[in-house]
Amino acid sequence: MEFQNDFKGHLYEQYIKILHLNELYTEHEINMFRQRARKHQIDMLSNNITSVHVIDCIGDYEPINHTGIVEKMGLSKASITKISVKLLEMGFIMRSHLNNNRKEIYFSLTDKGRHVYHLHKELHKEKEERFYQFIESYSEAELQTIGKFMSDLVAHVEENSGREVWENDDLKD
Repeated sequence: MEFQNDFKGHLYEQYIKILHLNELYTEHEINMFRQRARKHQIDMLSNNITSVHVIDCIGDYEPINHTGIVEKMGLSKASITKISVKLLEMGFIMRSHLNNNRKEIYFSLTDKGRHVYHLHKELHKEKEERFYQFIESYSEAELQTIGKFMSDLVAHVEENSGREVWENDDLKD
């Protein structure tokens, strides 16, 4: 029993360490993105990456309406409204109407937004390649166990951390 409690305690410490490292990583990610954007003469929007993820969502599904972005990203309507207003003002996205439907507004990327979209895709591709290199040393059985654990952990965190943490990300600016 002692070993089991010590091991569970160790796992909990590792979990907390990952959470802290994730905070640092998120800061590092937005800083890296800003540096690359500056090299391409792109002025960036806010101090977090959520706005870039909205650009990414629009780029993946354009033309897409407000409801579509909300559904794809799992954020509130208010958050998407606030972010899209900023993106429109800064010239990253544009509004349009499809066919004869004057009521429904759709978003698509401007050239400036498309640059951000491609830059973000580049960074994610690099991150994905590093991840695959990292997991290369694990067996198929180990990967299945890790996969189950990660799925369970994500579900646990989603259940216990309330969406407001995600949704308020861009509302700080």
